[in-house]
Amino acid sequence: MTYFELFRLPVTLQPDAQQVKKQFYALSRQYHPDFFANASEAEQAEALEKSSLVNKAFKIFQSQDETIKYVLREKGLLQDDEKYHLPPDFLMEMMELNEQLMDAKMEGDETALNNVKSQISNLKSEIYEPVAKVVADYQEGITTEKELLQVKEFYYKKKYLDRILAGMN
Repeated sequence: MTYFELFRLPVTLQPDAQQVKKQFYALSRQYHPDFFANASEAEQAEALEKSSLVNKAFKIFQSQDETIKYVLREKGLLQDDEKYHLPPDFLMEMMELNEQLMDAKMEGDETALNNVKSQISNLKSEIYEPVAKVVADYQEGITTEKELLQVKEFYYKKKYLDRILAGMN
């Protein structure tokens, strides 16, 4: 059973936040282990397992990145510990950003740090633009593998940018 099936939601890259929350509360009440205190061991174990799945699904649906990752995994387009090869021009740009960041940190230059943050923000917008429509309009069985592979590249580029931002703190 997928998380989408569990939550009775259509497969999407942007689940409706209100529907997710509504289903989470309903499923949490339905499978809460406290309601199975007098049930058989098998029923208690099943309730505990379902409760755990509900919590995991909810956590994934709270993050667009995690939802994209989950859908790509379900489609067999993303593997755990995959060594994804980003385009060389993107990597060169990231190397330059990292150098700017290191220089700004060493010099304690807040203006330069803010400039790097601004560049990263602009890059995030730039890399999202080509896949925004795919992410917003994803439809099971209609969205092509080629489109999903573009979303995969976006996912890895954004992940790279997020790591640079995390290193700024």
